[in-house]
Amino acid sequence: MMFEDKTLVCKDCGEEFVFTAREQEFYESKGFANEPQRCKPCRDKRKNAGRAPREMFETTCSACGNPAKVPFQPREDRPVYCSECFAKMKENSAETEAE
Repeated sequence: MMFEDKTLVCKDCGEEFVFTAREQEFYESKGFANEPQRCKPCRDKRKNAGRAPREMFETTCSACGNPAKVPFQPREDRPVYCSECFAKMKENSAETEAE
């Protein structure tokens, strides 16, 4: 099926926006039956409304000893890693799984 760009009107702000052929293909591949009703800025605003900023906790990385900020309350019985060490561990585990 061939798709063509469509111009739609946002139900929140009333501005026109383009529902591209590529977006239409994506919607079909995901099984979405309805066209979008809001433009991207209104979708983003709606998605982020009501979200409070995430509370961050300061701790010390269990691997390198550097200060780290994490989005959860650290527990004494579990190791906590800074983002760099966590990324290295994740990378190493992905390589191990691939072998």
